[in-house]
Amino acid sequence: MARFGLVGHKYGYARVSTAEQTPALQSDALTAFGCERIFTDTVSGSTTVRPALNHLLETLLAGDTLCVWRLDRLGRNLPHLIELVTDLKARGVAFASVTEQIDTSTANGELIFHIFGALASFERQLLRERTNAGLAAARERGKVGGRPPALSTTKKREATRMRNQGSAIGDIADVLGVSKRTLYRHFEQTRR
Repeated sequence: MARFGLVGHKYGYARVSTAEQTPALQSDALTAFGCERIFTDTVSGSTTVRPALNHLLETLLAGDTLCVWRLDRLGRNLPHLIELVTDLKARGVAFASVTEQIDTSTANGELIFHIFGALASFERQLLRERTNAGLAAARERGKVGGRPPALSTTKKREATRMRNQGSAIGDIADVLGVSKRTLYRHFEQTRR
C-alpha cells in the first residue's frame, strides 16, 4: 500500500490506565518496531474518549500503518478492536501488533483478523442465545422481566379513590410517590 508512490509511515499508539503507569515499555517496543511517532493516552481501557488516539486516527493516510505494543492497548473490547481495524482497512491503513506479531498488510495478518472477527460474532451470538434462554426460563417460572410498574394494584385503587374525592393530580402524585405522567396514564387506561 503506497501513498503517491511512496511507502507510508509507521505510527505507534500506546495507552496506560493511570498516571502512575509509564508507557516506556510500549514506546520502546514501538520505536524498535520502526514507528516514527508515538501517540500516548493515559486513560482506562473502557474509556471511549481517547484524545491521542483520535488525533492519530486523523493523522493516518492511505499507506500508513498504525502499530500497537499489544492488541488490548487499542480496542476497548474485541468487537471495538475489529471495528477500528476494519475502518483502517477501508481507509487503506494497515494495522500491526508487536507482541502478537499481527500485520494486516500481510496475508497471514489478514487471516488472523478475519478469525478474530468470526470469534467476536460467535461470542455475540452465544450471548444473545444465553440471554434468550434465561428470559424463557424466567417466564416459565412465572417471572416477567423489565421494570416493575410504578403503580401497584393498591396504589391504583388509592389513586382512583383520591381522584373520586376531588384531589388534584399533583396532590395524588405527592402522596403516592409517583409522577403526574404515571397518574395521567393510569386514568387514561381506566377510561377505556
